[in-house]
Amino acid sequence: MPHIAVTMYPGRSDEIKSRFAAKLTEFVSEELGVSPTAVSVSVEDIEKTDWEKHLASFDEKIMYVKEGKTLGR
Repeated sequence: MPHIAVTMYPGRSDEIKSRFAAKLTEFVSEELGVSPTAVSVSVEDIEKTDWEKHLASFDEKIMYVKEGKTLGR
């Protein structure tokens, strides 16, 4: 607990994804007051042609920040 699932367009190297996951882990650990070893992060590439369909698959209740908006629901 917790798990952070990130989806993005393809094209970033494993090195960039790894650094990003490490920074997310550090932030989440500090923000939620949990050990970094309790945090997991996954990164999945989604093709641009599938992006809208992918975003539509998420329930509105769990989308705290939406594409095109900066903060909030």
